[in-house]
Amino acid sequence: MAIEDIHDFIKELEKNDELKRVKTEVDSNLEIAEILRRQMYSNGPAILFENVKGYEMPVLANAFGSMKRLEIGLEMTDFTEIGQRIVDMTKMDIPSGFLNKIKKLPELSKMAESFSKLEKNGPVTEITSSSASFDDLPILKSWPNDAGRFITLGLVATRHPETGVRNLGVYRIQIVDSTHGLMHWQKHKRGAHHSDISKEKGEKIPTAIIIGGEPATIFSSIAPVPEGLDKYLFAGITRKKGIKTVKCKTIDLEVPANAEIVLEGYVDPADLRDEGPFGDHTGYYTPAEPFPTFTLTGIMRRKNPIYVTTVVGKPILEDAYIGKVIERAFLPLIRMFHPEVVDFSMPAAGWFQGIAIISIKKRYPGQAKKVMMGLWGMGQLSLTKMLVVVDDDVNIHDMNDVIWAVTTRTDAARDTIIIDNTPTDTLDPASSLVNLGSKLGIDATQKTREEGYEREIQQLVKVDEDTRNLVDSKWPSYGL
Repeated sequence: MAIEDIHDFIKELEKNDELKRVKTEVDSNLEIAEILRRQMYSNGPAILFENVKGYEMPVLANAFGSMKRLEIGLEMTDFTEIGQRIVDMTKMDIPSGFLNKIKKLPELSKMAESFSKLEKNGPVTEITSSSASFDDLPILKSWPNDAGRFITLGLVATRHPETGVRNLGVYRIQIVDSTHGLMHWQKHKRGAHHSDISKEKGEKIPTAIIIGGEPATIFSSIAPVPEGLDKYLFAGITRKKGIKTVKCKTIDLEVPANAEIVLEGYVDPADLRDEGPFGDHTGYYTPAEPFPTFTLTGIMRRKNPIYVTTVVGKPILEDAYIGKVIERAFLPLIRMFHPEVVDFSMPAAGWFQGIAIISIKKRYPGQAKKVMMGLWGMGQLSLTKMLVVVDDDVNIHDMNDVIWAVTTRTDAARDTIIIDNTPTDTLDPASSLVNLGSKLGIDATQKTREEGYEREIQQLVKVDEDTRNLVDSKWPSYGL
């Protein structure tokens, strides 16, 4: 059965024993977050809190907190399929002649199926109102020193003011009062870019905060897609079927029709207020910084909506699993630009931007550094602090193997590079300045004479094939 919304997803999670219902009354102020952290750190299930103090609306969290749940939600087991579909589309020639059109019809029809479809109404339009309030939602406060309640898994919809390309991004929103929040879209994010363009024009930017939706749409809002790719199209590519959209009532934006709640409004780029502190996925509180104000102008929602949220903190929590899917999904795109790349890993403890490990099929001297420079020039990878490049005989998903490669194939003076004054993640607690810091590259590939390695390359210890085959054939008899 195709998963069309959060309700379908919950059914599938329960069918696979991946969800628990909590009927005991719980408080959205700190209590729910602590329950979730304990469950996330112990690889617990998704949780549906059915009795939230002061609210009729249930809360769903940790819905994406395991690879199995993401496989269920995205309806696939090999996440590289997502990136491969984009690669395949880039190779598709637009037909010119009639004969070519006939030949290309199946490919073109597959692409057309991924585009969103505008509907007159949908589940999210069951109740609409211009008198909306954040007070009606069980928005969590997660950590004791947080500045207040934060929406943490809201899909923020904007449209490029000039090209019209639609974007979905997940940016936390600090609640100020019943109709105002602070939009934490960091400088390097697409929503902030849209806001900057509007600011130059002296305009406010129409913005919608979407709660819930198809799992593919939620994943797509987090994924760092190539510049210019419409996020609604990417959601369709991910699920191999275009999503349904509806028009907002108080602003000129399209939003997913199968969402639970849509909070309509606008961001005023000129109205900056201190946002934070907030206990973030680095494991530290992000200090207060000025961010623009979101004003709520209306709401669309289902009759019985579910509030979907998450909590963040020191890894490894729910966001780490989504990061792993992003890592797998974008491997084909990385290979498209850097064919020597064999595999790519962003360890969960590195909170997405901290460190990446890349294995390559090395053919010439300096190739590892060439890959580093290329990756630091690719979209959100420009914010990655550390890159480690190893040979293709190293399992980059085994940190013991990576450490072995770093310590046996790296000379500190020869094989490390540091680049100062580069863009860094806004949340990086180590950089000297916000948004500006340094990069570390470690070339842990085997060096050649052309790279200044004048010694004989030492021979790797490996078992001989005869002994391997002998032990394989006799293994059952050992009783081990």
